[in-house]
Amino acid sequence: MSLATVEVPARYYARAGEVLLRMGVDITRILKAARISLERINHPDAMMRLDQVEALVAEAFALTGRTDLALDVGRALKLSSHSLVGYGMLSSPDADYALRLAARFFKLIMPAFRMRYRTRSGFAEIAFTPVLSMSRLCFQFHLETLAVATHWELRELLEGRIPDYDLYYSIPEPPHAARYAEMPEARCHFGWEPTPGLRMVFATDFREHPLALSDPSALKMAEQRCNAMVRTALARGRVSDWVGMMLRESGEGLPTLVELAHTLNLSPRTLDRYLRREGTHYRELARRARLDKACALIATGDMSLTQIAYELGYTDAANFTRAFRRETGLSPSAYRRRLRTA
Repeated sequence: MSLATVEVPARYYARAGEVLLRMGVDITRILKAARISLERINHPDAMMRLDQVEALVAEAFALTGRTDLALDVGRALKLSSHSLVGYGMLSSPDADYALRLAARFFKLIMPAFRMRYRTRSGFAEIAFTPVLSMSRLCFQFHLETLAVATHWELRELLEGRIPDYDLYYSIPEPPHAARYAEMPEARCHFGWEPTPGLRMVFATDFREHPLALSDPSALKMAEQRCNAMVRTALARGRVSDWVGMMLRESGEGLPTLVELAHTLNLSPRTLDRYLRREGTHYRELARRARLDKACALIATGDMSLTQIAYELGYTDAANFTRAFRRETGLSPSAYRRRLRTA
């Protein structure tokens, strides 16, 4: 599996453009920054490169000064926004089948993320993790959009009867956290996930939620066409960029090679082979990410060295100190003193 110049459906960013228009924003500037025309972005089969998406998101935030754009964009999305996948979900016999179908074909919805859906003894869990490298701003925008869109699409699927649930984010609490009160069924927890992404945990069995528009013939047709599309959808890009982002954005500790490989449906040996083809390996990327995190945490001055050591996955402060001195030639305390006198 290779991850280079991935394209994503433009229809989602067309919906974002509609939201921005309602805010009175001049979207021609945003489209110019993304190097895509209004006619092109509104075409039902249009695709956008990830670099165009990055430019569009950055320009939208710069023009509006709004940190909560994702909440409005997510709410504007409907099941029909997902083309054949949404049609298949609506045609499913129950919500459980619909969610399994969405997870199976999520590459057709948003190739930059992976969706997981799991059930266990009366609980259901929906999780999203990135599979491509992107900026922190773009990542947070998409993560919140995914959470909000999933919330309102589940309400649509269940005709307004969505059960209460816990929403766990890897990102810190945003300035607009109070707006999540618009989703009263969601109990939000920010900064909880150790690896980049989100989880939605429901105390329910979605098999007990039949769907009003269930249609076996329509479902079969949708699944056949989705399977054909997946076979031709090749995600290409630098694996090392994605691994670096996952390490950089992780919370407590760092994800292991095994955990990262599992996210991509690869064996650890295969993921390691891709990294070596790109001239690097997991150990080097983890070393660099751990050092960057250590320097950033020391610079803030908010945590003790023992707390930083545990945050980075060391067993104690002594091991952290030895590793930091080996990388920088300074102890963490000396590094902090140097920053304060600089």
